[in-house]
Amino acid sequence: MSEHEITALFDEWNYALLTGDPKKVASLYATDGILLPTVSNKVRHNHAEIEDYFVHFLAKGPVGKIDEANVRIFGELAINSGIYSFTFKDGSVVPARFTFVYRWDGEQWMIVEHHSSQMPE
Repeated sequence: MSEHEITALFDEWNYALLTGDPKKVASLYATDGILLPTVSNKVRHNHAEIEDYFVHFLAKGPVGKIDEANVRIFGELAINSGIYSFTFKDGSVVPARFTFVYRWDGEQWMIVEHHSSQMPE
């Protein structure tokens, strides 16, 4: 697995956002995946909770862009962390810190941990 292949997983996730389909986004997370979302105080522990978050988030029309990526690969685990920005349909832009942790399930890389927090400054 290469660094390029791990960064491409963000593109797949961002494309899922663009579909506007919360089920499509949630399907990229492992069944035991955890989401610590940007614009909610509630930790999401499973597909139903992750999907619920994206119902509300996708209604804002987000388009993501990575500003800085730091990829590390440890066998069947890979981490991509850094800074990304979301542009919303109202024209607002929100920069945030992110960490995606991916686990190889034998067929594909699944998100097992996703932490996103708005920049403090």
